[in-house]
Amino acid sequence: MRVTTAYSYAASLANLQKRQTELNEANGRMTSGLRVEKASDDPAAAARAERALAIVSRSDANQRALDASRNAMTLTESALGDATELLQQAREAMVAAGNGSYSDAERSAQAQKLTEIRKQLFAVANRSDGAGGYLFSGQGASQPPFIDTATGVQFRGAAGQVDVASDEALPLTIDGADAWLHAPTGNGVFETRATTTTTAWIDAGAVTNPSALTGGSYSVGFTQAAGVTSYEVRDSGGNLLTSGPYKEGKAIEVDGMSFNIGGSPQVGDRFDIVPSTRTLDVFGVLDRTIAELNTPLRTGAQITQSTQTALRDLDSVAGGLQGLRASVGESLNMADAVESRVGAVKLFGETARSNAVDLDLAQAISDFKNQETGYSASLQTYSSVQKLSLFQYLS
Repeated sequence: MRVTTAYSYAASLANLQKRQTELNEANGRMTSGLRVEKASDDPAAAARAERALAIVSRSDANQRALDASRNAMTLTESALGDATELLQQAREAMVAAGNGSYSDAERSAQAQKLTEIRKQLFAVANRSDGAGGYLFSGQGASQPPFIDTATGVQFRGAAGQVDVASDEALPLTIDGADAWLHAPTGNGVFETRATTTTTAWIDAGAVTNPSALTGGSYSVGFTQAAGVTSYEVRDSGGNLLTSGPYKEGKAIEVDGMSFNIGGSPQVGDRFDIVPSTRTLDVFGVLDRTIAELNTPLRTGAQITQSTQTALRDLDSVAGGLQGLRASVGESLNMADAVESRVGAVKLFGETARSNAVDLDLAQAISDFKNQETGYSASLQTYSSVQKLSLFQYLS
């Protein structure tokens, strides 16, 4: 076979250029630390890397959503803590106001203290989340969700709860109406009311036999005969259910319920027992209590009744806020668990991307040395080929 000098020149030059290109590519991979710098380098590996990057991006988005939820719930937990402390102060003021030796002026002073506590509670209910929203706005509100009207505090937000947009539901806001305005009345099962009396009072009562509860309404009236006062308990239809001589401190029991009446009930006095409803609101309790404390010339029985009712209702609304605070605490615990899972998924994505496109440095150095040796050999070959000329031979 005849090999021309021109062909040898061209072949050696092409080999030299190829070796130089490969050497430059090896050097570029070592500089970038990537085995796959563009999709054409390894299409399958590039596709795996894209899928892994999508996982990492989704994990980053979930982490941002988690951080937003954690910040909001931390602020909410703090607000509920402040509210619980204020309600405890209100309870202490109410206990003091129930002191039988207090004058009307001293009770009015306690009412003024409750008024200031109410103002602070109202500010807590409308507390901002620091990002243009409100902690208790439900599904969102551009203005404070609670407004103070002549008929009491009203919720003007959107009922419900907003969750962050992530793979796992985490709260971003709290349903303010449910938190502040929907505590259970009475003891949570039934509510006792002093409907008509100025000489007696009734306590909150208790459930003695849950299976005997009917969920109905009852009334307690009184009769007198031969100087003996007796009670009668009737259902909503007026049917007599139980009766007996009235003795202060002795519990009256009917249909799985027990309650005590104190004082000196008179003929015509009436107490009602009705099913509990979730209509008790924090501000309504304080408004009613403040109005009663500012009412002068009340009897001792009226003062005792209003004190017991106020303490019962304050405990109910405080219990609701404390339960919500516990729920918010669980949300924060859940956020910690979710963060751990998000971190694990992100690590998986980063590892998969690294396995697909990252460079094995030891192998890369070895390849670079081989390419460098090949390039050096190509240079020597090209140099030798250049000497293959007639003029070089003649010299």
